[in-house]
Order: sequence, then C-alpha cells, then structure tokens
Amino acid sequence: MKAKLTIGTRQSLLALWQSNHIAALLRKQYPECEVVLKKIVTKGDRILDVPLAQIGGKGLFTKEIEEDLLDGTIDLAVHSLKDMPTVLPEGLCLTAITERANVGDAFVSNKYGSFEELPLGAVVGTSSLRRKAQLLAKRPDLEIRDLRGNVDTRLRKLDEGLYDAIILAAAGLERLGHGDRISSLIPADVCLPAVGQGALAIEARTADKEVRDMLSFLNDLNTKQATDAERAFLGLLEGGCQVPIGVHADVEGENIRIEAIIAALDGSTILRDTINGKADDAVSLGQQLGKKMLAAGGQEILASIL
Repeated sequence: MKAKLTIGTRQSLLALWQSNHIAALLRKQYPECEVVLKKIVTKGDRILDVPLAQIGGKGLFTKEIEEDLLDGTIDLAVHSLKDMPTVLPEGLCLTAITERANVGDAFVSNKYGSFEELPLGAVVGTSSLRRKAQLLAKRPDLEIRDLRGNVDTRLRKLDEGLYDAIILAAAGLERLGHGDRISSLIPADVCLPAVGQGALAIEARTADKEVRDMLSFLNDLNTKQATDAERAFLGLLEGGCQVPIGVHADVEGENIRIEAIIAALDGSTILRDTINGKADDAVSLGQQLGKKMLAAGGQEILASIL
C-alpha cells in the first residue's frame, strides 16, 4: 500500500467537493495513508466567454489533469464521468466508477415551479446542446441562451434576472448543498440525461497496479455496467459536446435497459429508441442500440451537425 496518494482536481467548488469526497473515503479505508489534493486549471476553466461546443469536446476539462497523471505528478484524478471522453490517452484508464447520485436534470427558477409552467418565449439558460435540443423539441417557442461558469455563477445569473429558468445537473446542485434551489426535476421523456451523469470517475495509470488495487473498493458494479453501456453508445456515435445525444441505462438485477436520443441542434428532429438485455452484455447492447439508431436516421442527423 502506498504511504501517500495525490489526487488531481479542478478548482471549481463542485470539483473540490467531489475530490474531497473521494479523499475522505480513501482516508477512512486506509487510515495510514496520507491523501492530498493538487489543484489543476484546465482549458475549460480558463475560457468562460465562449460556448462549450465552439471550443472543443469533452477533453476540455481533463487534458491538463491527465498530463499530470501521465508524468506521475498525481496518482489519481476524480472527474464527473459526463465530462470524460470515451477514448482515454494511452496509459490511462477509468479504474473505478462510484455509485450514481441523482441522474436527472434540474429545473431551477425563481418564478416557475416546472418546465411545463414556462410562458411563451421564456428565456432558459443552459450550456448543453443536448438539453437545448430536447427542450426545443418540446417547446420551440423558448429562447435558449448560453450559460457558462461554475454552479454558483450560474445561480447568480438567474438571481440577477438574466433568465426565467436555468437547467443544471441535479447531482451537482445537491452535492454543493443547493438542493433547495431545485424547483423540479425534468422528466426523462422531456430531457434524457447525459452519458455518465451523476457518477464520478476515478482515473489512474493503467500500469499502476498498487494504486488501482487501492481504488477498487470505490467501484459500484451497477453504475459501472450502466455507464459502460452509455459510453459504448456514445463511443460508437463519436459524439462529444458538439452533438445533442442523451442516453441513460438502468440496471435491475441481471437486466439492463438503455434509452437514447439523437437530436438535431434545433430540436426539429429527434430520434429515440431503447434496448433491453443482460447487464453483463452492457457494452455490446450500447453498441447495438447505437448501430440501430444510426441506421434509422441518426446518421443523417449527425451528418447535418458535424
């Protein structure tokens, strides 16, 4: 067992909560091990005045952290799984996926109790093309405006009256103690979550067996199977932040159900399908669903975007 573990983390309040949460679990599991955090600034943290889709894919929030991981400066990294690319740099792996928290998208408003209550032409803030496309599919009258910054910044912009409502991941709000700001959860039939939403990913060096063995207790099998299916679907479609793709898998006992959507940017076209099977076949089922949806019109939707 290593005497010291260094965790690489972004500097946002949410990233620090997540890393401190994992650090506390490690200290409890290994009382003799010193666990420290190293704060790292990523490209996604530096560029806040440009929509995410215009400055790159999911690696925006991971590249600098992974560089420190590869050169041995840190031993592990804690990420929101939804921020992780489906293909990792050579030499790195996701060695544990934690038990999933609230997977849904939260509707946050000081004026309205739910998405359904929004008046004609209401202004809604989100930085996610996935959310934008699905909300417009239900309500093409809405004005969707980009919303960047950390959770507190986004809530402040809402409180300043810049938006009638904003959409945020429920898990992030609850982790930061802002659960009381959630007016309601958006139903999955209105807005399907992002790949890996609500789960934390622990990244380590593939060859570092000592550290990986120490981290294995953090892995939650059901969450791992569900998110493996979701990431297999996304990987087949090669979708990053620039593509409106939602997918969510539920594992119950030995079975898994995967639901996914592929949408046009303006929500004018939306393709939805599901697949059921054995949880042990999660990856192949995710890929099967992806192939089926590409053949059913998903390819044309993606071609119009990419």
